[in-house]
Amino acid sequence: MTTVAKRDPADSARIKAIEEKLLANPEMAKLIDELGTSTTDANDLVRGLLQASINRGLNAEMDAHLGYQHGDRNSKTAAGQNNSRNGSYPKRVDSNYGPVDVSVPRDRNGSFLPAMVPKGSRRLTDVDDMIISLYAGGMTVRDIQHHMITSMGVDISHETISAVTETVLDEVMMWQNRQLDDFYPVIFLDALRIKVRDGGRVVNKSAYLAIGVDMDGIKHILGIWLAKEEGASFWAHVCANLASRGVQDVFIVCCDGLKGLPEAVEATWPDSMVQTCVVHLIRAANRWVAYGDRKAVSAALKKVYTAPDEATAKLALDEFAASELGVKYPQSVKVWRDAWDRFVPFLQFPPMARRVIYTTNSIESMNNELRKATRNRVQFTNDDSAIKTLWLMMCNIEDKRAAKRAKQAKGKSRTSGRLIEGARVTNWKQAINQMAVAYPDRFNTYL
Repeated sequence: MTTVAKRDPADSARIKAIEEKLLANPEMAKLIDELGTSTTDANDLVRGLLQASINRGLNAEMDAHLGYQHGDRNSKTAAGQNNSRNGSYPKRVDSNYGPVDVSVPRDRNGSFLPAMVPKGSRRLTDVDDMIISLYAGGMTVRDIQHHMITSMGVDISHETISAVTETVLDEVMMWQNRQLDDFYPVIFLDALRIKVRDGGRVVNKSAYLAIGVDMDGIKHILGIWLAKEEGASFWAHVCANLASRGVQDVFIVCCDGLKGLPEAVEATWPDSMVQTCVVHLIRAANRWVAYGDRKAVSAALKKVYTAPDEATAKLALDEFAASELGVKYPQSVKVWRDAWDRFVPFLQFPPMARRVIYTTNSIESMNNELRKATRNRVQFTNDDSAIKTLWLMMCNIEDKRAAKRAKQAKGKSRTSGRLIEGARVTNWKQAINQMAVAYPDRFNTYL
């Protein structure tokens, strides 16, 4: 069933009044009858109406700026206005209906700044929005150029399209440096590999995303960081960035065993814990296991991460190591033993809290969506381009998810803006209660 958005009654009334005025004009009604015979004619009609309305609107803007209408000298004198009109200049801007020629009025003081067609703009904003939307959907600059000329008849150079997408960089930087909460009970970290041109060469880099869960259980994307070589210095930079933006404490950081992260976290937030993702451990343990044995190995390892305490988990791992499968695949045992110190914090929590921190799937799902969107891109031109593109893609993904949540909630979405608020963690109330009871000294300050 298709849901049709309800239009505001005031908007409907205004549109109805405009429609009646147009049809009441005999010349306009005749023009509509003559031109409304084909798609091309209809497009020309809309473009003509758009052009006329913009020109009229620009003149109205100038009237409001000066405080009197064109040719009304008495009002000019009464207003004590020394400024006056100073002719106009022609300008062509692109639109969804093709090029539109407008006449932009000028004033003698040079203080008039038109809002309908801002200075320096070569396109109406809906075209810019479409370019950014297509770019966020994963299309390359050349793809967008081809799409615009074939579907809309608007020929825009790839340099112009690049310039349009560059306008979001300021917004990206504001988002990347925005103030964060004092405390996050859980932060998830994960990465995806991308190719970036760096110093005349195309190199593989990791784009790391951090998702923080706030006290209400809402997931927030905290930032994007690019790293060619991961290590203690890189993670020290990430932790310092989060701390400088207001994060004073983190209860637990869940990741895939990233090198150098535990030391950086403990140096920045001494009371925090670093938890290795259980799903990543299972995958790593199965990496060198024959396909036919993977189910059996996973079933045996399940006894380890579902154990009620560390002693029982260690006993289960020893039993697996001594079994036929453990002897056959010693590397699987080694994976768990090497990660043991970063796995055992997980065993301290009750079942509902474990479900929240056992895996980084919440961030991996975002990365999977990003991988789909970046398939068309062989490489990114530089680090800024990579971060800008990934940010736009995340906006696109989050917008779709927010729309889906709103539909499921019958229009009552908690989302308040792009990348500001995500979905709530399942069963969060029970999980936060269990964590707060187990570690009262860590949570009482923030409850």
